[in-house]
Amino acid sequence: MVCALGAAVCYGTATVLQAIAARAAADTDPGGDVMLLLRALRQWRYLAGLALDGLGFALQIVALRAVPIYAVGAALAASLAVTAVVAALLLGVRLKRAEWTAVAVVCAGLAMLGLASGAEGDLAGPGWLGWAMLGTGAAVLLLGAAGGRLPERARAGVLGLGAGLGFGVVEVSVRLIDDVSLPSLFTNPASYALVLGGGAAFLLLTSALQRGSVTAATAGLVLGETVGPALAGVVWLGDRTRPGWGWLAVLGFAVAVVGALALSRFGEAPEEAGAGARAAG
Repeated sequence: MVCALGAAVCYGTATVLQAIAARAAADTDPGGDVMLLLRALRQWRYLAGLALDGLGFALQIVALRAVPIYAVGAALAASLAVTAVVAALLLGVRLKRAEWTAVAVVCAGLAMLGLASGAEGDLAGPGWLGWAMLGTGAAVLLLGAAGGRLPERARAGVLGLGAGLGFGVVEVSVRLIDDVSLPSLFTNPASYALVLGGGAAFLLLTSALQRGSVTAATAGLVLGETVGPALAGVVWLGDRTRPGWGWLAVLGFAVAVVGALALSRFGEAPEEAGAGARAAG
């Protein structure tokens, strides 16, 4: 659980650092997407954000191998609370009372999950589950192609939901990979599902944030990466709670996800972050 929370801290902090770097690069010379990325890569904040993303992913894998998927998913959704707090501390972003309350709600939900979570499930899952994850990853790409043609209001929510499903494929696939030796790794459909789901999720989330409402996209992301993988872990992979604590785990999961949804505007660092970056420059 400590690793899951560490991943949330890494992802949430990286969001703010990368947003500052990207907006500073855009202020220098808007240009195209490729040139903007190249200029952002010259800034230490963007590179630090990438390093934190890498560390967060490593911690996420460790967490998925030790605690139930539902606990890891809720902790990762809490990265929005980290982003909000970091933006408030480092960039002077003003959080409303309701947003501070949502941060406290997320923390309370995670505390309940930490108390109620059992050990990682010990079931290997049915043989078809890896292929189902691979098919879901492909379906996420198709959903992105269809969602990109929707009106602006619906587009961001659909693309965000698709991105969440893609990250959910990653969470479940990590649990399905037991043998990392090369022959087994290349013949396990979960290995390809992990790569396809992660890549599709990144593309859809980037498109959603560029072409629609950040709030709608992030709300869809939170729902997609928490609910489905949590059910898969409980139904097929043997994830359980401590005996007699199931009610607290369900309550904590719901509380943490609702709190994260209330902070969904922080799925990308808020506009005040751009102003803070320009002032610092």
